Amino acid sequence: MENSKHPNYIFDWLGGLILFLGYIIGSMFVGFVGIAGKFVFRLDFMQKPWFLMISNAIVFCLMIAAFDFLMVRQKTGKKLNFNFSPTNFYTYLLIFPMMLGMMFIGEFVTSQIPTTGPFFGDFYKFFERIMEGFINDPIIMVIMAVIMAPIFEEIIFRGIIQKGLINNGVEPWKAILLASVLFGLIHGNPWQFVGATLLGCVLGLVYYKTKSLLLPMLLHGFNNLCSAVLIFYTQKESFAEAFEMQGWMILLIGIMLFSVFFYLFAFKNKIRYTES
Repeated sequence: MENSKHPNYIFDWLGGLILFLGYIIGSMFVGFVGIAGKFVFRLDFMQKPWFLMISNAIVFCLMIAAFDFLMVRQKTGKKLNFNFSPTNFYTYLLIFPMMLGMMFIGEFVTSQIPTTGPFFGDFYKFFERIMEGFINDPIIMVIMAVIMAPIFEEIIFRGIIQKGLINNGVEPWKAILLASVLFGLIHGNPWQFVGATLLGCVLGLVYYKTKSLLLPMLLHGFNNLCSAVLIFYTQKESFAEAFEMQGWMILLIGIMLFSVFFYLFAFKNKIRYTES
């Protein structure tokens, strides 16, 4: 059980509105800085990967700060605080293969979404251009994907939204699913939406079972690190191409991995952790 320093906050429509307002204010500030740089200093900051990295950090921090000051502290009298406790080593041996299995499943499902045609074709080309900008600056890509995204996104989607929904009386599986769908939607394209939603369900389950944000952060970083390596190696973020296997084989391996380790983790594992 979490000790008293962790506030028992809830997440509802007001909490969602506060997060959204934090996002809007952060985006407006970033946009103002970008425009000022372009017209005052004659520098197009907004096309630079490093500016996008800093912008994301500012927006996420403002969203979290807005929820903390306007929702958590006002309702509970405590500041937003999360449990980052480690757990027993055996648990790690279960959650990483389970995550890998879902990554394989997610890749196969995502591969069924068209990348050509009047709508998907143009959208996919736009998505590819964005990714090419990061490939050209691998250090920024790794910092954003492997370090920043797992920290900020897990705090918001698992720590604030999922936990807040459960505290508000929503059934855990519904809270996990809703937080995962929102997590998929913020990626802004159908290909990442599918994978992010599926992976979000695993992250949400792990957080619900362990009560620690450390584990979903590590899993999130592991997923993004694998994606970054695949992008550099295959240019298409594909396990199938990297392993020179058919997509259906990746799917079968994914189903077997996920099924076995999900069962062991969800029903057989005795989780032990120490409060941080």
